Amino acid sequence: MRILVISDIHANLPAFEAVLAVTDGQWDRIWFLGDLVGYGPNPNECVSLLRDFDHISLCGNHDCAVLEKLDIDEFNDDARAAVLWTRSVLTEESRDYLAALVSKRIVDDFTLAHASPRHPLWEYIIDYETAAANFAHFDTPYCLVGHSHYPLHVIEDAPDDLRILPPVYGEKFSLEEQKVILNPGSVGQPRDDDPRAAYALLDTEKLNWQFGRVVYPIEATQRQMREAGLPSALIGRLAMGW
Repeated sequence: MRILVISDIHANLPAFEAVLAVTDGQWDRIWFLGDLVGYGPNPNECVSLLRDFDHISLCGNHDCAVLEKLDIDEFNDDARAAVLWTRSVLTEESRDYLAALVSKRIVDDFTLAHASPRHPLWEYIIDYETAAANFAHFDTPYCLVGHSHYPLHVIEDAPDDLRILPPVYGEKFSLEEQKVILNPGSVGQPRDDDPRAAYALLDTEKLNWQFGRVVYPIEATQRQMREAGLPSALIGRLAMGW
């Protein structure tokens, strides 16, 4: 099956729409790795749009915080303000959808986790040591994660022997005979100094993966965030990819 793998939309509807437009016709199903809401101005619209498609979805830490399942004292001031604003505008239908989600699940040969297989809600896989520790926490050949907002490709050649590779955009590569951790990056709030929305395409039959990026109208999201009264730092960072 052809899969659009996305994560961390964070209520950024223009970014989500851009990803759907650029990948139109290239996938049959969506695997969404969590954090549908938080930070951005369009939580209900993003929930509704995702539900229009055949998909699997995980619950991220911001989704849980909006549902009051996490203590928001663990969030920084701007993230906490965004959570409180999202709670104030979230519809009952959107809340019920998010409440039914889990943060980790297995689909055939793929372990899906929002943050990491070891700590599905709150661990960043961005360095060698954390990646190495997490390979012991999934039994499938492949693990897909989000949360860090960094596109990532980690290959385990042997126990305690890893390669962390940067994303190469627009080129398919084979996943066969590799145990890997893959992160498609963030749709709605990239943090790798590239403001373009990030995604990946996965073919579960041919076992290949392709990283992708797409420009979206950042100013449209920023304008809506200003109108909503969301923190200025969250607005500014979108243009910087951080």
